[in-house]
Amino acid sequence: MATPKDTNSVIRDPQNGSRITLEQIRALPSFHRESIPDDYLDAMGHMNIRWYMAIYDQATWHFFKTIGLTDDYFQTYDAGAFALKQFVNYFNEVQAGHTVAVHTRLLGRSEKRFHFMHFMVNENNCNVASSIEFLGTHVDLKQRRSAPFPPFIAEAFDARLYRHRLIDWDPPVCGILNL
Repeated sequence: MATPKDTNSVIRDPQNGSRITLEQIRALPSFHRESIPDDYLDAMGHMNIRWYMAIYDQATWHFFKTIGLTDDYFQTYDAGAFALKQFVNYFNEVQAGHTVAVHTRLLGRSEKRFHFMHFMVNENNCNVASSIEFLGTHVDLKQRRSAPFPPFIAEAFDARLYRHRLIDWDPPVCGILNL
């Protein structure tokens, strides 16, 4: 694995200008890892936007499973999760042959909604390639409307949120996604 370069292994929080290091991001749990094939590239010779979203989507489903939002849960409770808003930042290119890992931090939840961030790390050159901030909602699929989390899912979110609120750096949120 490459040695991190100071200029590439740091991102800045847009709200307060603080630095977030690669090591801080790597300390977060990782929910997806993938090597980038040639067919993910666009005309510019780097990974196309749609593949960032596909990789983030895979990480989201793996993250959900750790909260109890599994296929079995969705079928048993006729429930789901819908994306409401996303805010994406691109910091460094990802090219074919590179391997990326997605690290996740839960930021908050309300009765029906959840707020989290993914950070994509390029493991070949030790760059933070991208981040995405998500706002989603828990859904009753019978009514196709937002619905409160059942207590056991809320408790799982809260346990993770408790741990993530102990992290000693502020997440670089966009400031426009609110629960």
